[in-house]
Formats: sequence, C-alpha cells, structure tokens
Amino acid sequence: MDFNFTKSDIKKISKTLGVEPVEEGEKIRYVLKNNTGERKLSLEIYKQIPIGNDRGNLIAVYTDNTHLQLQYCLGFVASDSLGEVTFIAENGDKLCGLTIEKQAACSLYANVDKKLLSGDFTTLGPEVMLSGIGLSLVEELL
Repeated sequence: MDFNFTKSDIKKISKTLGVEPVEEGEKIRYVLKNNTGERKLSLEIYKQIPIGNDRGNLIAVYTDNTHLQLQYCLGFVASDSLGEVTFIAENGDKLCGLTIEKQAACSLYANVDKKLLSGDFTTLGPEVMLSGIGLSLVEELL
C-alpha cells in the first residue's frame, strides 16, 4: 500500500499535537514539550525517501535518551480527543505502531498480531492488552 503524506495530513498532525512543523524538503519536524517542560520530544516525518532499494515513509522520534524509527509508514490516525497521533506499518499479519502524545510522550508497539485489535481485550494479560488497545484506533486503516 503506497501512502503519501499530504499538506492536509501535516495540518491534521499539527492540529492534534498543538505545534507547527518545520519543513525541510522531504523532512517535516515537530518539537514537543510537556506542560512542565520536563519532557521534550522531536518527531520527524521523512516522506517517500530511499530505504534500501525501495522508497517509503520513515517516522523518527528523538528524546534525550531514545531514538525510535518506524519504516514504511502506511498511514496514521490523529485523535484530537486523546491528543495523540499513531503512525502504523504492517508486514503480513503483524502491525507496528508508534504513538506520539501532545505532552511529549511516545509508545512503540512492534509485531502486534492484527487479530488482537478486534478481539476481546479482557482475555489478554495486561502486558499484551495495552498494545491491542493502543492500536485499536488504527483498525479503520487496515
């Protein structure tokens, strides 16, 4: 599935996260801080860049002590009510999601079985339940 970030997508992400991006060619950068200024996070979106022999979207997150990447991003869901944006990638029946919160927090869910999204969360252990709940918003994109 080919996905290209549009200007409308970038505006939607900006609105949800409450910050304006800085655009540098195919890179879009957001800098988020929480209310107390204790946390800072940089989110970078690289649109259709070379990744090996292919091209795809790359989502990168930088904090003081973390660097996360989601390669081949195929879409996102922005939730104004939750104040977060979830970017997704998939490989067969597995899903990866990177959730960025307006208050400069992030969560990564990797290799999640897609069946968990529409199953009964109460049958899962709490350590697994979080990924199903966290990614359930993106089910509409799949």
